[in-house]
Amino acid sequence: MRNPLLALPERKFAVPSYCTANELVIEALFEQGKNFDWPILIEGTANQINQFGGYTGMKPADFRDYVFAIADRVNFPHEKVFLGGDHMGPLVWSNLPEKEAMSNSRELLRLCMLAGFKKIHLDTSMKLADDNPDTRLSDEVIAERGVILLEECEKTYQEMLKVNPDEMRPVYVIGSEVPIPGGSQDEDEDSLQVTSVKDFEATIETYKRKFSEHGISELWQDVIAVVVQPGVEFGDNSIHFYDRTKSRKLCASLNLHTNVIFEGHSTDYQPAERLHEMAQDGVAILKVGPALTFALRQGLFALSMIEREFIDEDKRANFIETLERVMLENPANWIKHYHGSEHDKFIARKYSYSDRCRYYFSLPEIKAAITKLFANIDSVINKIPAGMLKQFMPRQYFRVRDGIVQMKAASLVKDCVNEIADDYNYAVKI
Repeated sequence: MRNPLLALPERKFAVPSYCTANELVIEALFEQGKNFDWPILIEGTANQINQFGGYTGMKPADFRDYVFAIADRVNFPHEKVFLGGDHMGPLVWSNLPEKEAMSNSRELLRLCMLAGFKKIHLDTSMKLADDNPDTRLSDEVIAERGVILLEECEKTYQEMLKVNPDEMRPVYVIGSEVPIPGGSQDEDEDSLQVTSVKDFEATIETYKRKFSEHGISELWQDVIAVVVQPGVEFGDNSIHFYDRTKSRKLCASLNLHTNVIFEGHSTDYQPAERLHEMAQDGVAILKVGPALTFALRQGLFALSMIEREFIDEDKRANFIETLERVMLENPANWIKHYHGSEHDKFIARKYSYSDRCRYYFSLPEIKAAITKLFANIDSVINKIPAGMLKQFMPRQYFRVRDGIVQMKAASLVKDCVNEIADDYNYAVKI
């Protein structure tokens, strides 16, 4: 069966890629997605989901079941859910020698295929333990490893066809011109360089040659995109905004390759108009992740402020304080990313664009605090004056006023997420 994403290189549309494992975020996306005909693409990264569980504790099949269970809860049809794998390769095993790291990577790709992932980003750009630490990893090595992983995907797909002759083919994305998932740690505006045409062409040429050497040239048609750096990134407190004048030569080079488009990573926090320009210019897969949970955190903080006005201190969820305490007790997911004074790190844990607090949202204590917060707010929902809602959630105030959003705790928070999705829905209407 033909994969609809194969139509992306025709440049008639673009698509947002939501890279998230957060339950409330996915639920919000599906609820909003019922207003549109196009499927919703949900992606998981290799460090989120893998055969050892990743930081979410989920294997690929677990992630599929998790996403579909959310879809069922909001009556979003399974056939409109597309699953993707982001940075699939030896990302989480770069400390291992090539033989072991690639063996783990092949098993990860096999499990993703069996779980029904239909868009795979093959990322082999990281050095492994036995690579020379003093030299750049060559295009030859990157492409060779990428093709080996693609062959594992194709082998698994052929096995799946024996069970289901109508099994949809996967599509692939190659290349990696971005930092590891979650945004840059570099605040230097001048350090960000748009991918050169030379490097883009080298990626295409090297991969095509490797496809030929492996005798799989016919599979090149399944490669729909190349990850490039079009000039967008974010750090703790900075955003590199898209400037189409700086990426003009790179985007023009797409005209020589009618079968591929660009995939843009770290497009979080870009204004809707800049996202729209990216889609027009050929960055037709717009990946977003931390901005979604950043918006979720904003909504939860706003409800916490309202909670303080109505709920006795001993009965509050105290979500803000609970999140801070849990992050301090379990610092592994932020301590290498936030720097400066203790106050600087205190502020970053709450408000950094890198949004490291998203790693804690699935912990039982945080989930319990969210549940209690929602219950507390809903218990006084009819007492919350419009002026207070406007104070703490000004955009939701107007949407509640106009009958678009229900005056309910979970609905208010999910609408914060959908503000981000709205920007991407606008952007891809090219």
